Amino acid sequence: MTLRFHWMLPKSGEVEMPTAGAAARYRVESVLDDSPARIPEPSGWLAFARLAERAGIDSVLISFSRFEPDPLLVACALGRETTRLGFILAVRSGVIAPAMLVQQINTLSGLIGGRVSVNLVAGSSLAEQHGYGDFLDHDQRYARAEEFLAVCNRLWRGEGRGEFEGEHYRLVGTRLSTPFQAPNRRIPEVYVSGHSAAASQLAARQASCWLRVIDTPHTLEPSVAAALAHGLEVCLRLCIVCRPTRAEALAVLDELLAEPVVCSPSAAIPSAAVVKADSQMYRESASASSWLAPNLWTGLVAVRGPVWTTLVGTPDDLAAALIEYGRLGITQFILSGWPEHDEVEIFGREVLPRIRDAEART
Repeated sequence: MTLRFHWMLPKSGEVEMPTAGAAARYRVESVLDDSPARIPEPSGWLAFARLAERAGIDSVLISFSRFEPDPLLVACALGRETTRLGFILAVRSGVIAPAMLVQQINTLSGLIGGRVSVNLVAGSSLAEQHGYGDFLDHDQRYARAEEFLAVCNRLWRGEGRGEFEGEHYRLVGTRLSTPFQAPNRRIPEVYVSGHSAAASQLAARQASCWLRVIDTPHTLEPSVAAALAHGLEVCLRLCIVCRPTRAEALAVLDELLAEPVVCSPSAAIPSAAVVKADSQMYRESASASSWLAPNLWTGLVAVRGPVWTTLVGTPDDLAAALIEYGRLGITQFILSGWPEHDEVEIFGREVLPRIRDAEART
């Protein structure tokens, strides 16, 4: 199967950052109340979306948090101005009713040619969840997410008469006339994120793809095999630093490490592992070592979280590593870097052609 590569949509204003250190600092400070990232930036996002299209990126993941604009509205705006790029929308099951989400996703599919998928996140930050009125604990959130996706899938597949009776949701006679519209799918792809047993079980029962942070191939092999046995695709989330030589790539890591963890004189920025303390994935990251493998760096993971796990090296190094993950059965990757516009351009020009050539040969 051809490997698919997605990208994390930059924070609003992030595409203007000129260096890796400045971009990393901006991303850290995006959680401050006065951050420019809280204001929509159509021109910067659109420039990045068009760059990603030219680079051969399949979709962009648009995150959901209290610190940034709503992903569905952002996807609609960008989707109307692009032609091929897809949009993976992060969704929290505790802040919207499932039938309403289906209606919104179906409507969006008709507006942008079906280029929309869903990334369901059960929740990771208690403070954020409480702010949206969600007070369930970890296991309860996953039980609710199970019902949430069960309702969504029944509506997308047209099963039954819209009746559902569960602990968290009850629907009677639900009927949505607007269908999901896409050239080659009847329902959207659904990604479920997380490292806990509850997350992987939810993905196996209700999703099309399990999304988790990158690790070494040896560590991932058993869990990937289990996901494949359930008919799931597996998608890895990671950052990349790609430069012509390894020495140049390592110099970027030095630049990232030189940025202070707390960047605001007026407010301390807690580590991601503290902010998202109710996430197993983030708890695991607090004890990560600096290098998991010669090309897999975790130097900022302990303070910034697991999604900062970084694949480091030359174009040949990165292409070979990603192909190795593909041999395990992993078919999708969501990438990001510092600064985003440089990394996506390098990836599209130098790394992706190497991967496509290798796929053609095999």
